[in-house]
Amino acid sequence: KMDDDDDIPQLSSHTLAALQEFYLEQQQREGMKTSHGFNQYSIGSIEEDWQLSQFWYSDETASCLAKEAVLAAGKGGRIACISAPSVYQKLKEQDGEDFFVCILEYDRRFSMYGEEFIFYDYNHPLDLPENLLPHSFDIVIADPPYLSEECLQKTAETIKYLTKGKILLCTGAVMEEQAAKHLGVKMCKFIPKHSRNLANEFRCYVNYASGLD
Repeated sequence: KMDDDDDIPQLSSHTLAALQEFYLEQQQREGMKTSHGFNQYSIGSIEEDWQLSQFWYSDETASCLAKEAVLAAGKGGRIACISAPSVYQKLKEQDGEDFFVCILEYDRRFSMYGEEFIFYDYNHPLDLPENLLPHSFDIVIADPPYLSEECLQKTAETIKYLTKGKILLCTGAVMEEQAAKHLGVKMCKFIPKHSRNLANEFRCYVNYASGLD
């Protein structure tokens, strides 16, 4: 009689150890959430999903971009975050501040943020709810999920539809020419960092006099 275990793929001890470590970390994080009066808006409260090409900014970068957005939007300003949830979360941490923000995002886990969440697929750049009026946002912050001209071009249609004028784009340094071509934005001195290092050099681009230079 064949040994029943033979056809069950065995994980290497290395993989098993890594998995156990991962689950342990997750349990600890879940534990922290309950014990610390967990803030649903803190970065990392929703895990990165690499299959959706998600990479969260470091805390410092998200804070810096959120601060810039508030300044650029002005008092009572309207801010749209396209595929930039960690900036949205930072903005929401500033509870009761004088601005309005919404998040356009493909990842439906962000629907936990209620009416401010708008499902967004860059393949359908103008498939937006009717209450998102054209040119109704003082600033649009966007971080297209892929480093491709097609993705940038389609996201650019959404940005141009929503913004009154100001644009803050975060994408790879390799996209500099396309960013200028599709959105008229220039690279800033500020270097955005991610919570995990990315292989591609990442930069910020703006089309107005920002505090990021």
